[in-house]
Amino acid sequence: MMSSTAEETGGGKPQKTGGKDHKKPTAEALRGAIQLGIGYTVGNLTSKPDRDVLMQDFYVVESVFLPSEGSNLTPAHHYPDFRFKNYAPLAFRYFRELFGIKPDDYLYSICKEPLIELSNPGASSSWFYLTSDDEFIIKTVQHKEAEFLQKLLPGYYMNLNQNPRTLLPKFYGLYCIQCGGVNIRLVVMNNILPRSLKMHYKYDLKGSTYKRKASRKERGKSSPTFKDLDFQEMHEGLYFDADTHSALMKTLQRDCRVLESFKIMDYSLLLGIHVLDKKMRGRGGRGDSKRQSVQKVLYSTARESIQGDGKASETPPDADDDTLGGIPAKHKEEKLLIFLGIIDILQSYRFIKKVEHSWKALVHDGDTVSVHRPNFYADRFLKFMGGTVFKKIHPLRGASSRRKKNSIQPCRSASQEVLSTVKEESQEERRALSLENLDDADTDTHSSQKPDVIPSSTRLNPAISAATLSSDSSIDDVKTELQTENRTSYSTLDLEDSALPTPNSLASTPESGLDVYL
Repeated sequence: MMSSTAEETGGGKPQKTGGKDHKKPTAEALRGAIQLGIGYTVGNLTSKPDRDVLMQDFYVVESVFLPSEGSNLTPAHHYPDFRFKNYAPLAFRYFRELFGIKPDDYLYSICKEPLIELSNPGASSSWFYLTSDDEFIIKTVQHKEAEFLQKLLPGYYMNLNQNPRTLLPKFYGLYCIQCGGVNIRLVVMNNILPRSLKMHYKYDLKGSTYKRKASRKERGKSSPTFKDLDFQEMHEGLYFDADTHSALMKTLQRDCRVLESFKIMDYSLLLGIHVLDKKMRGRGGRGDSKRQSVQKVLYSTARESIQGDGKASETPPDADDDTLGGIPAKHKEEKLLIFLGIIDILQSYRFIKKVEHSWKALVHDGDTVSVHRPNFYADRFLKFMGGTVFKKIHPLRGASSRRKKNSIQPCRSASQEVLSTVKEESQEERRALSLENLDDADTDTHSSQKPDVIPSSTRLNPAISAATLSSDSSIDDVKTELQTENRTSYSTLDLEDSALPTPNSLASTPESGLDVYL
């Protein structure tokens, strides 16, 4: 029953015939074979003891033949005879355990209810099936993609051990069904977009502009999948709070560097947007209530998949119970829930991709086409996501400006009160001194009968009159007093005649300059 990957000598045959291979088994027969094969192989795996994953475990292939009439080891069924292959069963069992998926839950999700067939918006001929509880997606892949995933498993194992919080696809199983002379390869992954929540917008984003616009046929669908140019036309960016934006971009950067190290390119970001204000709900599956009450898969939601010391997976206090792990965001005045994940990572920059990029670069701008070198692709992908799609909410500056303006007001009033007090005291002192000196001058005038040579001008300091009329004063004393009083007078005039801070000038004065007026 055990064999190596050398058995796959006929793997290139389905790739040559393309879509014809998928037409031979009926849709009902294919769904039945998937559920029967996974149920049998995973059920038998429970009898094997747990142990550490070894390097050779990544390249093991188990094969079992299931005839329609049944056998001593296999149950009877009403589908055509088929052979079912299970790739790296122990390695994938470890992956499922890492994400908290128990064997009974895995089998219940896949085998209990009929699989739901989904439409494929991409350019590939893959078929997609969804489990009724929204947990898992089953996708058909080509021979080269299945082969590449098997080679990728050791590095994938290392990455998941280091960082289970990731937006990369989470692979739970790789299988192959041989029926009617054709091979149909399947991969079981996590589901990114919950079916029980209406996705008002869906995007397949690559960071490229060459032919990255949804076709007219796609736009006519009830739930179309738009592309990069459509996003630039329909949205001005999705806004997140600073912590969420930082966690999201950190996760994307780490995932892109992992893909770059494996020389993977041409991947996409699947983005689903639910507008909370519209309160529109899609038709939920029969397993939706179970999904909301008990979540079996760890790190499966968008909020859990991003970094941030565990805070990204915590539900906000005012969050709705029906968010299903979506990331809160805003667009203009709309409140959104974002669901996202990186998809289509089984594209290596092999010779055929190099030729495709070279040919497209001759006709179009080489930097705008989707097929590109892995390092350039990752940089362009991150630049588009961080600059166009995901943006940070900055704190409002109006509120801080109003607070600063209000804080200036008390300072301005205090400075004016101080200056007003000094001015009033100076005026009172001058009036008192003037009256006293005038009385002395009158007395001296009557006694000495000297003419009054001092004009009665209000702008002259009264101390000068006193010094001039005093018989005991000298010229030097008059000069000394005049200089002293001039300095005092200039100081007083500076306080009186200097430009006091007006509300307009003070409002434009920086806070550090307020000490001048205090």
